[in-house]
Order: sequence, then structure tokens, then C-alpha cells
Amino acid sequence: MLKSHVKLALKVLGRRPFFTGVSLLGVTLTLLVLTVVAALFDHAFAPHAPEVRQDRTLLVFSLELRGERATSTGQPGYLLLDRYARDLPGVERMSITTQIQSAFTYVGGDRVRSYLKRTDGEFWRILSFDFVEGGPFTDEDVASARPVAVINTTTRDRFFGGGPAVGKAFEAEGQRYQVVGVVSDVPFLRLVPFADVFVPLTVARSDAWRRDLRGPFVGVLLARSRADLPAIQSEFRSRMATVDLAGTEFATASAEAETLFATVARMLLRTGPGRAAFGRGAGPGGYAVKFVLVLSALALAFMALPTLNLVNLQVSRALERASEIGVRRAFGASKAALVGQFVLENVVLTLIGGGIALVATEAALRALTASGLIPYADLHLNGRIFAWGLLFALVFGMLSGAWPAWRLARLHPVEALRGGTR
Repeated sequence: MLKSHVKLALKVLGRRPFFTGVSLLGVTLTLLVLTVVAALFDHAFAPHAPEVRQDRTLLVFSLELRGERATSTGQPGYLLLDRYARDLPGVERMSITTQIQSAFTYVGGDRVRSYLKRTDGEFWRILSFDFVEGGPFTDEDVASARPVAVINTTTRDRFFGGGPAVGKAFEAEGQRYQVVGVVSDVPFLRLVPFADVFVPLTVARSDAWRRDLRGPFVGVLLARSRADLPAIQSEFRSRMATVDLAGTEFATASAEAETLFATVARMLLRTGPGRAAFGRGAGPGGYAVKFVLVLSALALAFMALPTLNLVNLQVSRALERASEIGVRRAFGASKAALVGQFVLENVVLTLIGGGIALVATEAALRALTASGLIPYADLHLNGRIFAWGLLFALVFGMLSGAWPAWRLARLHPVEALRGGTR
């Protein structure tokens, strides 16, 4: 039965090539945009090297300090992370790293800008970087404040003309570093591992960063298993209630250990400076759930206009088949059977458009990669993106096919045989 309905659907699509072409164009463009956006989110949040253990990784990215007269929101300092996030039950490894900062190097008289990240030895054990030369700096390098660095392949090409870099030296922001390792480029969209140059935390010119509750740091916590995540989050939250704020104008400190997706959701959904950053109703995962709902609403809103256009085209096409519906109703076809048939026909149309959109998406992603708009991006289709494209096509087909199918199913057999509508 399904096979015959699909054959009928394909024959119906071939009756009016112009309408079919217009419908396919609308479907393809809509699904192309949605699938490209899904690919960008996949590139930023899905497990990709070097973040292959994201399912059990938490970040401490934001800190909010509150007092009677002031509220301050920013990133945590080394002191807060070192004192209150270490040795959490269930945490296998912990790294403290900075956000990226600009560093400038003169190469052949040209001023070259790089993104520099200061980090510790655990950083390299939590993340699985692809080393094309040498290896990471060690805990001993960090403890001894050795001026060593790991660079990515693009930086190697800029600084050393693409030749071997391990053992060679360069200057950045007035400090001289010796290269101990070279890693493959990591896309800009990867919040934690992205950088051009990685150096030990301790090579900073001053050690004032060790004594600050606030600073440019991020805590990276690798849990032993996903099952440990809730307990880790709960314990860290309870420790934040004990933060020593003596000598400051603040009375409370708030921070969360969250997944990368929840961290980004929290940053994007804040409504103002310091407002509700860790407020009521935004507990663990709360911002992530809200962000998913917002994204779903935006996707449906984006599909609304092309869906309405497709509905109008499908209604016009469907009403031309009134006599066919009358015959089928006269011979006992149920409304449910008719609705199922015409929804299936519309889904077939959107799946064809979805297939075209996936091919166009691969071309668009390759073009976006080649453009360099997203540094070090390597965008392409994978199984997850294909599944999202298929889901978008099915939802689009169901939404745009329901109303025409309902109109056809309501036709009275006698009126339908006369070619009329109700």
C-alpha cells in the first residue's frame, strides 16, 4: 500500500511541473538555510577532536558577585577555581585555562596577530589534540615557568614558512618562547580548545593572577562518567556558598559548572548586565532548555512563511483533484486514508527538496570553509547533520501538507464528483 501511494505521489508531482518546481524551490531554500545553521551548531557543540569527551565535561565560565550596592558579572579568577573547584568528588581531571587574548609577533617586518591561551598541563590530558610535531608542555614546564609554547599548523606556516618548528623560537608580546609542539588547527567555534599559541599559565609577567577571585579564567572539569555530573554540579554550587569575600563590597558569589551548550545558552539569554545570570528559575540546565525552546521557535517561525506559500500551492493543486476524491469517497475511502495519502504526497515532495538541500548544503559548507569567515573551520556534512536535514524535511512536509489534506478529506462525495468544494 505504501509503495503504491509513493508511486501515485510521484505521478502527481509530474502532472504540473511548474507548480512542482516552485514548491521544490521553496522547500530547498528553506531546508538549505536550516541545515547550514544546524551544521554550524554541530561544528560548535558536537563531539569533535580535540573535544571528544564533551558528554562528561563541565565548564566554570562565569562568576557573579552580589552586594547591597553592586553586582559584578564576569569570569572567575584563578584563586576561586583553584580553591573551590579542585578535588570535587567525581571529577577525574581539572584544568584551569584562560580565554584567548591577542598577541603580536613581528615576522619579516610584518606585524602578525595570533590568539594566545595560557593553560596548565592537565589541559592536554582532558583534550585530545592532534600533534603533528613534538608534544605538549608538561606539569614541570608549568611549575618552572619555562617559556615554551605549543602552536597550531597555521602559526607554524606564518612564523617558520611551513618548515619544522619544534626547537625554534619566536617572540610574542615581548616574550620569547621555544616551540615544543605543533597541533592541527582547531576551529574558532570551539570555545575551549581554540587558540594559535598555547603557553604555560606561569609565564605571565606578574603572579597577581594567582590572588584574584575575578579574572580571565575558565575551569574545565572532566567527570569520571556522565552519571557523576549532577553530583559535581551540586557540590560545586554548595562550595560557592562558602566563598570568602572578606574585604570586598560583595556578600555572595554565584557560579555554575555547566556543559558547553548550557554555558553558551546562559551567555546569550542574559537580559542585562548582571541580571538573572544565576537567578531563580535558571538552575542547572535551565538556560539550555530555554535555549533549545528559543531555537525551536525560531526554526518554526522561519518555516512559517514558506509553509504558507506551499500550503496555498498544494491547496490549489489538490482542489483540482476533487472528482478523484469524490470517486474514492463513493467507494468507501475513509477521511483518515485520504488525509494520510495527501500528507504522504507532500512529505515525498519535501523529502525530494530535502535531498537537493543536502547536496546544496555540502556545497555551501565547502564554500564557507574556503571563505575563511570562520577561522580554521572545516565544515561538511555528517550523520548528525543529515539526520537534522531529514527531520526538518519531515516536519516541513507534515506542516505544509496537513491543511490541504484536511480540506480534501472534508469534501462531500456528491460535491466532489461535481467538482465543487465546501
